[in-house]
Amino acid sequence: MHSNLKIEENVSLSGLTTFRIGGEARYFLRAQTEKQVISGLEFAHVNELEVFILGGGSNVLISDSGFSGLVLQVDLKGILFREGDGEAINVTVGAGEDWDEFVGICVEKKLAGIECLSGIPGLVGGTPIQNVGAYGQEVSETLVSVKVFDRHQNKTKTLSKAECGFGYRKSIFNTTEKNRYIVLEVDYSLKKNGAPKIVYSDLKSKFEGRVPSLRETREVVCTIRASKGMLVRQGGLDAQSAGSFFKNPIVRKSKLAELETILLGEGVKGIPNYFVEPDLVKIPAAWLIEQAGFYKGFKKGNAGLSTKHTLAITNRGNATAKEIIDLKADIQNEIMDRFGIDLIPEPNFIGFDNF
Repeated sequence: MHSNLKIEENVSLSGLTTFRIGGEARYFLRAQTEKQVISGLEFAHVNELEVFILGGGSNVLISDSGFSGLVLQVDLKGILFREGDGEAINVTVGAGEDWDEFVGICVEKKLAGIECLSGIPGLVGGTPIQNVGAYGQEVSETLVSVKVFDRHQNKTKTLSKAECGFGYRKSIFNTTEKNRYIVLEVDYSLKKNGAPKIVYSDLKSKFEGRVPSLRETREVVCTIRASKGMLVRQGGLDAQSAGSFFKNPIVRKSKLAELETILLGEGVKGIPNYFVEPDLVKIPAAWLIEQAGFYKGFKKGNAGLSTKHTLAITNRGNATAKEIIDLKADIQNEIMDRFGIDLIPEPNFIGFDNF
């Protein structure tokens, strides 16, 4: 134990992840202030340790051997509401705040802009990293800026929305500048008494042309997430996952036409798809997984697919990280063999030699 910083040694990580899988961290620090974040990084530098930044543990698979460096959990709290221009309310939120609880607070205050992102596990600090999105809404729509610690320049700075380089499930934080920045707090701009965003088909059909309240929208989104086994804090084996394990692949229209020709000969009537650009379409990964022969509740050892949604790989009870990886590889190989599409995983893989 290192008294100044409360750095713990040999801490089990499995209970800090939604997968409930993973070995021990050689060193562990729960940082509750920006100063503790910086001091933790200094400790790692002096001791020549790798650093892994842990948030809510909802988008990560940790290896069975654990992590030999310092696991730094950012636990910065605080929510500050400020009047903005016109109907805008600006909100500054600490990276360690629970995301769904924050969404709930905003909905109760009748602030629109993140209501469709209800029920998502994890902390606020994780939302800009993969540009969290669901049911037709993404955090980049309301995000204004991100306060970060820059590990290259060894200082705190604020990045504008434009500097974050947002795209579908991506940002500079998980692509070009991966591991460079530690998110400390996030600024959002929400709309006072704004209408909910109802563009997702399930929401449109539910509300049949009328404009629901933000609270109604949140409740329906949470109900849908629960039906797919992807609601935060719902418990059970289906919840022992990292949510959607694969990104929905984006392909050219020519690739879609090629696949449709092949599948038409096999009696498949059509491939569900959504335009993202004039020549690019998104195909639901869950649909591809099911076409490749995997089904809800599929099991391989102690790993399996959710009984509610084929996009979630789950720990069916005492699964090892290796079992999750093996099932992931089986699914990817089948999709590649059958469709020539490379399914890209969403979670971060920590403590593995080959990721």
